[in-house]
Amino acid sequence: MPCILVLLVLAFPRLILVLMALFSNYLDRAYHGLIVPLLGFFFLPLTTIVYAWLLNSHRPLEGANLLILVVAVIIDAGGLGGGEWHRRRR
Repeated sequence: MPCILVLLVLAFPRLILVLMALFSNYLDRAYHGLIVPLLGFFFLPLTTIVYAWLLNSHRPLEGANLLILVVAVIIDAGGLGGGEWHRRRR
């Protein structure tokens, strides 16, 4: 079951963010305000979810947890710039 949840988060991070905002206070406990989750929705949705998970589970932002956060940033950044690589290749 946890593997299915991870796949859903990776496949539909913006949908998961909307559901988290509507049906829980998970994002409110991690971010004290609306602007950061809103910017995260548009630019780095997976990073926003991972950071909220790390803060809500009271995990330190060091070592393997920091590596998980960096991987989330790389995945989000790859989604932003991937279209440009394909466009230049033509």
